[in-house]
Amino acid sequence: MTPEISVQALSDLLADPAAAPFLLDVREPWEWDLAHIDGSVLLPMQLIPLRHNTLPDDRLIVTICHHGMRSLQVCHFLQQAGFDQVVSLRGGIDAWSQTIDPALPRY
Repeated sequence: MTPEISVQALSDLLADPAAAPFLLDVREPWEWDLAHIDGSVLLPMQLIPLRHNTLPDDRLIVTICHHGMRSLQVCHFLQQAGFDQVVSLRGGIDAWSQTIDPALPRY
């Protein structure tokens, strides 16, 4: 099973403060500067192996990238590292800006 979440499902989760997933943006700083989801934390993909132990293991982690490929790789890495509550944002920040927040710049 592919561990992904749709942009609509994430939007619904974010509307409920009790659900409060941890938004892990794995893109590069220049991409983050162009567009990001409010409340997300930037940790570029290449730093994940060094810093994954700083991530919360008591709540859902949603990995985010541009189109969903890097975030899916990070999601799989985190699962292998023992995180059982982790999903990747299907379509990435691009799908988020097309469907949920059209004011967010696309690149």
